[in-house]
Amino acid sequence: MIALIQRVSSANVAVNSQVIGEINQGLLVLLAIEPNDTEAKARRMAQRVAGYRVFNDENDKMNLNVKQIGGDLLVISQFTLAADTNSGLRASFTTAAKPEMSNELYIYFTEQLRQQGFKAPTGEFGADMQVQLVNDGPVTFTLTV
Repeated sequence: MIALIQRVSSANVAVNSQVIGEINQGLLVLLAIEPNDTEAKARRMAQRVAGYRVFNDENDKMNLNVKQIGGDLLVISQFTLAADTNSGLRASFTTAAKPEMSNELYIYFTEQLRQQGFKAPTGEFGADMQVQLVNDGPVTFTLTV
């Protein structure tokens, strides 16, 4: 499982020109599911994402997590993060989980965040989405479990 997290001032996702999810300050999470991922891995990733310290404290050090700053999370499924790009000039997606499994774990991951008290709006799995964000910093990290 791969999560690309971006510290944002704001972010939204639209499908067919309709905004279906948006947040103000918080994290944009692009999530990729791989074939060997499980609910246990999704639970662990949700804990890591929610607890990862990417926001500045009073000393301008990244010591605060998204909950500590009262932020939220926008979660977007992005299978392209799991692509094999080691050779050639075109990505192979054989390293990404099948859509059915990916959708189930994507939903499970988001539910884990909601159980921690986040609203956690999402994109639409498998849809052509347009994501807009204001990357704060910029601050971007890749997390794996």
